[in-house]
Amino acid sequence: MTMQQIDFSKVLTDDQVYDSMMANYDQLGKDWIQHQFNWMNNVYISFKDHYKYMIVISLVEKTLLFYDQMNIQLTYDQYYSKSYLQIDKFSITELCEKLQLPKETIRRKVLELEKLGVLKRQKKKIIIDRNAFYFVKPENQIRFTSKYINQVSDILNNDKIYSKKINQKFIEQVIKKNFSITWRWFYRMQIPLVMGYNEMFNDLATFHIWGAICMNQAFNYKKENIVISNRDHFTFNTNVIKGTGNKNGLSAMSISDMTNIPRATVIRKCKFLIDNEFIMLNEKKQYILTSINHTKIIPHQKEFFKEKAKFLRKVLNLLTIS
Repeated sequence: MTMQQIDFSKVLTDDQVYDSMMANYDQLGKDWIQHQFNWMNNVYISFKDHYKYMIVISLVEKTLLFYDQMNIQLTYDQYYSKSYLQIDKFSITELCEKLQLPKETIRRKVLELEKLGVLKRQKKKIIIDRNAFYFVKPENQIRFTSKYINQVSDILNNDKIYSKKINQKFIEQVIKKNFSITWRWFYRMQIPLVMGYNEMFNDLATFHIWGAICMNQAFNYKKENIVISNRDHFTFNTNVIKGTGNKNGLSAMSISDMTNIPRATVIRKCKFLIDNEFIMLNEKKQYILTSINHTKIIPHQKEFFKEKAKFLRKVLNLLTIS
């Protein structure tokens, strides 16, 4: 067997990916918002409860960590061919620290997952039943994430930072072939990012609803504006909030239809968002973003986007040698 020679001059760094991504954000912002909104819809629709899903995938991430530590690599099909996933040394405290949630909340949600048959406890071990795989198998998410990775690779190609020409299908194949490691990278990015918004918005349902308003505004903005490569992260967000995209906001019913969250809950959460100045009503009595999102959201995004850059760098470097 011959060893593959790696040209280390072609290996990406976190800073290269982060700087290029932030500098060319006008080409990526709408698609990243759509990527995250699709993720949040999957989070909620599985159990009609954001936190139950986050608990399950946090446990899945722990199994992926075990395989990584044991130097065991599983494909997508191999991983989900098992009849169950076992987590040794299950700890409520560990889940609380990972998700930054109160013990009472975690304990209650775990009990509800047990009643649903998703989780089964055996002393200090916990089993994720095969029946739960339907809810957490990321078939659609792999497609969405691969599409976004491909868009980032095109920008890096244009910036002459990344030389390999790839396509979405190839990315999907590599992710699935190296699933136990690549999807752990994904969860290590995604879980802290989403739970960071949980703290900011008081709960994940409120963040989900805010995300629907944000996506609608970003899509309206992009409909009326051509993509310009040198519009950075700050400029893109400024234009989304202050530009023409805010002329057509969303009603509570539209948000409910987009998120599957009950309308009464949407109205209640939107009141919180209005009270905290994240959103307001336009002249059509539709919900739109306010300028306070600059000071509250952008600093948060910059910090967590460093983790996104790390995830993208790892996958793109893997694609280079695949």
